[in-house]
Amino acid sequence: MSLRLCVDGDRWRQHLLHTVSARPGIVPVAKGNGYGFGIGSLARRCEWLTTQSEQTGTGIDVLALGTYLELAQAADRFSGDLQVLTPWRPLGAALDVSETLSNRVIHTVSRTEDVRDLTERKPDARFVLEQLTSMRRHGMTRRELVEAARVLDDRRLAGLVGVSMHLPLNTASHVGEVERLLNDVVSTGLPTRTVFVSHLTIGELTRLRSSFPDFVIRPRVGTDLWLGDRTALSVTATVLDVHPLERGEAFGYRGRSMPKSGHLLIVSGGTAHGIGLEAPSGDQSLRSRAATIARSGMDVVGLVRSPFAIDGKQRLFAEPPHMQASMLFLPSGARVPGVGEDIEVRVRFTATTFDRVDIS
Repeated sequence: MSLRLCVDGDRWRQHLLHTVSARPGIVPVAKGNGYGFGIGSLARRCEWLTTQSEQTGTGIDVLALGTYLELAQAADRFSGDLQVLTPWRPLGAALDVSETLSNRVIHTVSRTEDVRDLTERKPDARFVLEQLTSMRRHGMTRRELVEAARVLDDRRLAGLVGVSMHLPLNTASHVGEVERLLNDVVSTGLPTRTVFVSHLTIGELTRLRSSFPDFVIRPRVGTDLWLGDRTALSVTATVLDVHPLERGEAFGYRGRSMPKSGHLLIVSGGTAHGIGLEAPSGDQSLRSRAATIARSGMDVVGLVRSPFAIDGKQRLFAEPPHMQASMLFLPSGARVPGVGEDIEVRVRFTATTFDRVDIS
C-alpha cells in the first residue's frame, strides 16, 4: 500500500554505464530528493560506477551535492570527493563541516570576500571559483576573478581545484558563452585549467574540448544520468478503497457533492509525497498558457486532472489530495480497479518522495 518507484535494474544500469562512458570526467549530481532515489542510494551507485571504470573508461572521483546539510547522506556511501554546489557563506552548516570530512569537501566560492574569509578560517580548504553566467544566480565577473586570483597569489594558497559554471536551460547553444568564460579564466591568470560545468550536451563538450585542448572540462550531470532513460522507470500507487456513489452524494473533507454517478477511488500518494504540488512552469508558449487557463477553468468547477492513470487515461481528483492518499473520481462505464491493484502515476521525479524504490 504505497507510492512506489519501480526500476528495471538491467536497463537502468546499462544507461548509467553508457552515460558515464560518453562523458569522460563526469561529475554526477545527487541533490534534493536524489531525483526520487534518495541521495544515499545515488551515492552508493556512484561507488559502484567507480568499480566499473574499466568498462566505462572513467572513474567517479567527485560527487556533487546541493547543500552542506546533504554531506552526511553521501559521505559514508561514496569514498571520493564531495563538491557542494551552494556557494560557501560564513554562516550555518557551511561552518559545521567536521574535520574528518573537510579534506574531502570541495567548496563553491562565488564572492571575492568569501575567498578571503574561507581561506582565513581554513587555509587548506579546497574550492572552485564560480563564474557569473547568463543565468545570473551566483558567480564572479571577470574583474572579480582577477581580484580572487590576486588573493590566491598573495597568500600562496594551493586549494583552488578549478572554476565552476552553471549554465541556463533552453538555449540554442552554450558554446559561445562558455568560450567567452574560458577566455576570461585565461586572462585572469588563475592557476587552473579545470572547469566544472552544468548543462552541456555531448556535442558541445566535444567542440569545446577541441577548441580548448589545454582545459580539463568536467561535465556535471544529474537528470540525464539518473532519469535519462524513462522507459526504465515506472511509478505506481495502490488502490486502497473503492466506493460507488450516486450523483449528489456527499464525500470528502469538504462535503462536496458527486457531480455524476460513478466511483470514488482512494489511492496511495498525497501531498506528503509531492502529489498535487506543482512548481511554476518555465514554458511561456501560447499552448502552455492555454493549458493553464483550461486547468483553471476545471478547478473552478472542482475538476482537476490528477497524475494517476487507469488503463492509460489520467483521472480527475475528486478533491485536493490528502497528506498520504488521494481521492479520484471514476465515471460510470470506466473499468473499476480492485482494492490492492497498482495503478500508474505520472510524476515529476525531482519533486516526489516515494514510499519504496524497488530496483530489480
